[in-house]
Amino acid sequence: MSAGLRERKKAATRQALHDAAVRLAMEYGVENLTVEAIADAAFVSRRTFSNYFSSKEQALFHRDRTQVARLVELVHARPETESPLEALTRAAEQMSGEWPGSAADEQRYRTLRTHPALLPELVATYTAFERDLATVVEQRFRAGPDAGLQARFLAAAFLAVLRVVGQAALERPDRNVIDLIRLATPLTWQNLR
Repeated sequence: MSAGLRERKKAATRQALHDAAVRLAMEYGVENLTVEAIADAAFVSRRTFSNYFSSKEQALFHRDRTQVARLVELVHARPETESPLEALTRAAEQMSGEWPGSAADEQRYRTLRTHPALLPELVATYTAFERDLATVVEQRFRAGPDAGLQARFLAAAFLAVLRVVGQAALERPDRNVIDLIRLATPLTWQNLR
């Protein structure tokens, strides 16, 4: 089996586990969701589940992890002439167009993102990619003793903005995600350009 095919099969299994987790959480409640039920619904073993996710919460937030990883890729690919803030904003705008979802999908994610038992995992999801994002952002700061620290501040603040914007967009579907990002950007870091 070629490496490309193997990776596609892994991605398909990971997505199937995520889809099963979300569907079961909506049907039976997060409190009643088990790893065993997710694995059974995705037609894989519990061991296979463990190869992809360490918990049911991770399976539920696979979409968020994928989106944040994509943001890191997009920021890295932005023109070097863009400031850190401009690169982050443009990458987030580009990413927002890549994730169309149905109204039913968005309703499911709104329910998951507001469930009190899942909030720690949601925050952990964004925190896990903070260092990766800071690394690509740091390359855009002028060299200096505080460049790394500034990059980490900006990455953490921007991920918090995206988390809040995502929640706001789920709560108010009439609001445009790009408009919300643009609204939040100048309020958050006027001195980090």
